[in-house]
Amino acid sequence: MKRKSRPLTRRPPRLHPRKRILVICEGAQTEPSYFSGLKNVEQARAVEVEIDDSGGVPKTLVERAVERKRSASRAARSVKDQNLLYDEIWCVFDVDEHPKLEDSKQQALAHAIKLAISNPCFELWLLLHFRDHRSSIERHLLQAECRICMPKFVKSVDFNQLKDRVDAAVERAIQLEKWQTERYNFGQNPSTTVHKLVQTIKVNGRQLSMPPAPAPNSEASEEQAGPIP
Repeated sequence: MKRKSRPLTRRPPRLHPRKRILVICEGAQTEPSYFSGLKNVEQARAVEVEIDDSGGVPKTLVERAVERKRSASRAARSVKDQNLLYDEIWCVFDVDEHPKLEDSKQQALAHAIKLAISNPCFELWLLLHFRDHRSSIERHLLQAECRICMPKFVKSVDFNQLKDRVDAAVERAIQLEKWQTERYNFGQNPSTTVHKLVQTIKVNGRQLSMPPAPAPNSEASEEQAGPIP
């Protein structure tokens, strides 16, 4: 006997809550313009990008991040709204010749602040959008290499030139990190962990705002549509 048809129901969308992420940058132009562009392309509305204007060294960035985390916690307690808390706070800075670098790393670890560090500088991450690089290099040479790939590059980044190359840059950075780790040179020149922040922003961006697939025709019979998941 033919089974009686019944409406098919839609499977609930499997979307994770969007994280609130704060990104604090050392540079005044290059890093903020890159992450603002990435945020817009990925529709990552819960990502905030800030510039540290108090000196731009790792120590001040981490201290600012700790204070922003505490401030958000106080605000959340005051109005009893957990949505005011930051799920992740990232500091983006270069190695260069910054003082107290190791102290900054330890302070960040103690307060669960995440770090996106480039050695020697952020331009290494930009260069990885175009090609691999595995030899020690200093900042000015890296900037020159970036200008070869992006002739109009000075400080600010035109993210439209890079948006289709981000996934390739992530893969190159992963392989560079693996290569340095195998040589017991993790974090040495050249190296970057910016790809980890980029992946975090991408995961919390466009794919979380995609609408669920349309429901099947509710008048279809089970025999026509198959078993209900």
